[in-house]
Amino acid sequence: MSAISASRHPAAARDTPAAAPYWNPYVVGFFLGLTLLATYLAAGRGLGATGAFSSVAAWLASIFSPEHAQANYVHSRYLASGSPLTAWLIFLLIGSFVGAAVSGLLARRSAFTVERGLRLSDAQRLWLAFGGGLIAALGAKIARGCTSGQALTGGSILNAGSLAFMLAVFAAAYAVAWMFRKEWL
Repeated sequence: MSAISASRHPAAARDTPAAAPYWNPYVVGFFLGLTLLATYLAAGRGLGATGAFSSVAAWLASIFSPEHAQANYVHSRYLASGSPLTAWLIFLLIGSFVGAAVSGLLARRSAFTVERGLRLSDAQRLWLAFGGGLIAALGAKIARGCTSGQALTGGSILNAGSLAFMLAVFAAAYAVAWMFRKEWL
């Protein structure tokens, strides 16, 4: 349970066992780098979640309109190698969700709460999160890769476009955080 939700519900905070400490971010970053290296060695390409969503979109399109899916340049690329649901990125995405759930449960950090500032309602916070996620998804499609694909994979091979993307992500995050800072007070 977070500090915000614990301050709203003092009784719930007393009954919750102490959460495990966070891992050292440098150690986690090192292991993430090893994971990225392993994906290059095993699969010949880096990490990225956008491809998994594109595989699912191609699969859904092929169910409802096989002719359209085959005629579409993007969908046909995913359909050419068989069922898109067998792509390793699908299993990467599923493993990420399962791993996050297991990690949260083991560290006693799992709770159904809405993290928000005192000036926002739960509904407002959820709508803002949905809007931000939608903008991030559209941006990932336009940029031809999500932050994991652009920053981790592209950054690891010193791709100039990926490095510029990450500078833009950090600049935008600081600007937007400054604009919405009063919502979290």
